[in-house]
Amino acid sequence: MEKKISMEKLVNHCKNMGIIFPGSEIYGGLANSWDYGPVGIELKNNVKKAWWTAFVQESEHSMGVDASILMNPRVWEASGHVASFADPLMDCRECKTRHRADKLIENHSKGGVNADAMSNEEMEGYIISHKFACPVCGKHNFTPIRQFNLMFQTNRGVTQEKTNIIYLRPETAQGEFVNFLNVQRSLRMKLPFGIGQIGKAFRNEITPGNFTFRTIEFEQMEHQLFCKEGQDQDFYDFYKGKSMEFLGGLGLPAEKLRFKDHEKLAHYAKAACDVEYQFNFGWGEINGVHNRTDFDLSRHQEFSGKNMEYTDPITNEKFIPYVVEASYGLDRIILALLDNAYEIETLEDGTEREVMRFKPEIAPFKVGVMPLIKKLHAEKAHEVYRILAKKFRVIFDETGSIGKRYRRQDAIGTHFCVTVDDETINNGTVTVRFRDSMAQEVVKLEDLKDFISKKLED
Repeated sequence: MEKKISMEKLVNHCKNMGIIFPGSEIYGGLANSWDYGPVGIELKNNVKKAWWTAFVQESEHSMGVDASILMNPRVWEASGHVASFADPLMDCRECKTRHRADKLIENHSKGGVNADAMSNEEMEGYIISHKFACPVCGKHNFTPIRQFNLMFQTNRGVTQEKTNIIYLRPETAQGEFVNFLNVQRSLRMKLPFGIGQIGKAFRNEITPGNFTFRTIEFEQMEHQLFCKEGQDQDFYDFYKGKSMEFLGGLGLPAEKLRFKDHEKLAHYAKAACDVEYQFNFGWGEINGVHNRTDFDLSRHQEFSGKNMEYTDPITNEKFIPYVVEASYGLDRIILALLDNAYEIETLEDGTEREVMRFKPEIAPFKVGVMPLIKKLHAEKAHEVYRILAKKFRVIFDETGSIGKRYRRQDAIGTHFCVTVDDETINNGTVTVRFRDSMAQEVVKLEDLKDFISKKLED
């Protein structure tokens, strides 16, 4: 029998098992900043590799970039972020706390009211008419809604002058748009083609929370598909389907995923849809697919003065391509995987074990190698580790009883445990234990790599 756990329990487990730590913890932390530990970074890298394979490597028509975090500030004027990238905020006049109006409505209605489809005036009126209480002090005394820009800004150079202001990017997509011509010309790409990128973005969120779901620093995996007008809807539908395929391939169950079409579209968008995952705190967006039309390249042409048109090599027709975006929140996907994988299982003898049921492809460590008795078997176990580490991500564990070591590996999702004992030294065999079933099998050392490879592919 398995039972799911609370977010608080998940946070504690992640800290104790080296998955995710609170940021700057020895200094009292920094609100909603998180550091990936030695287990978490392996999981994160595996998800990034899976995404890159699916969206770049396996596509004949997609290439990757790694654009700079700091960009010319005109980029953000062209994209609209300087003028309109803002949250609708209300202050409680009593306790002086600040709140997002849309989140107040969504939390009060338990998701029954879609604040995204409401104007600022409608949100403000709804909050007043329903006599919302401040979540902190319980009073009913909010200021009118004000817009708060989410971009972090800093100064380039030694003087803090307006002309020196630059921004930490709030999204990675603009790096793909400004490099459209570079990628197209340098590799002679023909439409339709895509540009993929994985990188950090930053938003000055005032209501971060739910562990790594909403943070001020996060990582995105984004793919922009450039195409001719008229092809855009087919690609939009394709990437909607691909999003479910990719997320399901990571191990997220279909019953915990759903599409949520945007009722209120951005002014440049022709269509937009989120994929939401059912966390233990409710449904939350982990992926978005957007038909951005020709807005992005048109705006960059206008603000940069550079011609962003594509010339069809057959017809010689010149036009600005449409863009279909598939954007994935890496940290949110990691949180969904942790939420889905972590179980407390009650065994037949009444004892419990913590287990992370990751799919083999994304499991942080594929194999745990452990000597049965350290002073007798450690040397041989290190030899086994070196053999396996050439092909798999392996962790070495020699502390505590073998039973406790099995439990530790279960708790971080290690798929196999390989125990080195007297039989290894005398007969060249090891004992392989399976995470999910806890069954054990004796395998010859010379067959071990192939045995594990085959089981990982099954």
